[in-house]
Parts: sequence; structure tokens; C-alpha cells
Amino acid sequence: MTRTPEQIFHDHGQALGSGDLDRISANYAEDAVFVTPSGVLRGREGVKRGIGALLGDLPNAAWELKPQFADDVLFLEWSAATARVRVNDGVDTFVFRDGLIQAQTVRYTLVAEEG
Repeated sequence: MTRTPEQIFHDHGQALGSGDLDRISANYAEDAVFVTPSGVLRGREGVKRGIGALLGDLPNAAWELKPQFADDVLFLEWSAATARVRVNDGVDTFVFRDGLIQAQTVRYTLVAEEG
């Protein structure tokens, strides 16, 4: 049975919390496309690099997610904060196919915390 986008996203969130890049990338199709402002990453290895960079920017962050599903697409607004940096304008779009994430776009701006 194919997983729904909601189920995939739930598992993806748990994997992000673990920081396990292999587990995270298992939620993506082998030919997945991961689009960032700095370029396009392809395949599960590209996803690992992209997600690894995001997690590297926001280690042990407190996350707030606002997902909106429409069939096989998810629009996600998010914010995250650490003691040093925060993101207030995170926006991702996910496209799901056959129980996996086929494509994702990512955009966010890191802002240094004052103090």
C-alpha cells in the first residue's frame, strides 16, 4: 500500500529530528529533485547534501511548521530558532509520487540572534 503525503511527511519529520541523513533520504525517490536558491541537487545523494546543509545551519533548532496539503503537493511555511540563529521565512514545497517525495523546493534566510 502506498503511503499518503501526510504519512510521508510525518515520517520525514521524525527522520529530521533524528538527523539521520540515510533515513531522511529514504523518504525521497531515487531520482528526486531538491531545489535550493543556490542550485538544483539530484537524487538521494543530492537530498542528503541539501538536508545536511539545512541541519548544519540549524543544529538542535526549535521548529514550528504550518503544513497545507493539496492532493500530492504540500506547501510548508516554517520557522526555526537556535541560540545563535533563527529563520522566520522558511518556505518549502513538496511534490509526492508513489509513496515518496519526488521534488522539493527550499527557501529560507538565516538571521543572527542578537545578544
